[in-house]
Amino acid sequence: MSPAALLREMFAQAVAAALPARSLAAFLPAPPKGRTIVIGAGKAAASMAHVVEAHWPGPLTGLVVTRTGHGAACSRIRVVEAGHPLPDADGLAAAALIFDMVGGLTADDLVLFLASGGGSALLALPAPGIDLADKRAVGAALLRSGAPIADINCVRKHLSSIKGGRLAAAAFPARFVTLAISDVPGDDPSTIASGPGIADPTSFADARAVVERWKIAVPDAVRRHLANAHDETPKPGDPRLARAETFIVATALESLLAAARLAESRGFRTLVLGDSIEGEAREVAKVMAGIALSARRNGQPLAAPLAILSGGETTVSVRGTGRGGRNAEFLLALALALDGAPDIHAIACDTDGIDGSEDNAGAILAPDSLSRARTLGVDPAARLEDNDAYGFFAALNDLVVTGPTRTNVNDFRAILIR
Repeated sequence: MSPAALLREMFAQAVAAALPARSLAAFLPAPPKGRTIVIGAGKAAASMAHVVEAHWPGPLTGLVVTRTGHGAACSRIRVVEAGHPLPDADGLAAAALIFDMVGGLTADDLVLFLASGGGSALLALPAPGIDLADKRAVGAALLRSGAPIADINCVRKHLSSIKGGRLAAAAFPARFVTLAISDVPGDDPSTIASGPGIADPTSFADARAVVERWKIAVPDAVRRHLANAHDETPKPGDPRLARAETFIVATALESLLAAARLAESRGFRTLVLGDSIEGEAREVAKVMAGIALSARRNGQPLAAPLAILSGGETTVSVRGTGRGGRNAEFLLALALALDGAPDIHAIACDTDGIDGSEDNAGAILAPDSLSRARTLGVDPAARLEDNDAYGFFAALNDLVVTGPTRTNVNDFRAILIR
């Protein structure tokens, strides 16, 4: 098997390990005496709802919102598709319906919330005094800033009527169970989809600090809302969250280990660097290149044949005008750092099938990628400077295009050293 084929198979194995059909049913609670309301938000929301329908023994109703193109067939749970990474009117309407559905419940009722990556943008219900345009402006600025997801979601929670535990508080005294597919480094449940069912440890002061730290220009309405600091999110110990529980049903680490087992079966040693790697994509690439080159030249930290795997969520500070995606940008920076070193191949993809806002999951890198690009008149360094990694790998026909996978445990990176 060629290195490229093995890398693609490893990525497919990582995605398969995170599919809701693999693990979600085992976490379903017992049916309640009263009503069961199934709600959810994220790129895996529809596929999670499909599993719930297939395994739930009693009556239920509900609504989930997922990214456009990520839907799945459900008969009892309504599926709404909406915009991502920036919220749109469809997401706003769905969030309002979900909020209304959990009102007026009793202690005999159960709310099952299906959370996955992308839920923050898809579940958009702005706080009073803030409109959708304000939320979009702040969201776009945060995404372009290079801020980590925890910082982004801290601000989102404090501009929302539904995030940061507010949804579970609205459902009280019903039991509120969150089943989550984690796309965040460290699997912090309060960060997954901005934790609508989870107590929020952050504050308005934290949100203001994020805006200041990343030099985000915010609309006047947002600035006033953050400064006034009315209606803080529910904190740990809030009695309205006494019946809220969370279970994480799939993680990036499980996906990395599944891919590692495949590589080992093909004769590679494996080095799993963890599922919580963050930072600028091009800077992370330099570190990964150093590890790969050391392994090839010196047999340290392990000798070849070796597969180096990592997950997490890198960021990109967008300064150019090209088409990007953090995984493609990571790979282009990796190519420049490796400078054509022989016997080193790599893949970097987002497990949801969408690298940023493009149509690819990521890309494949080979030792000859730079030389092939230069033969075609494509300048790798100039493309990186312009944040045009998509254009670079498209010219080589080395994009990885899977379509929506209907799950999301964030970035998957693997480097093979033969």
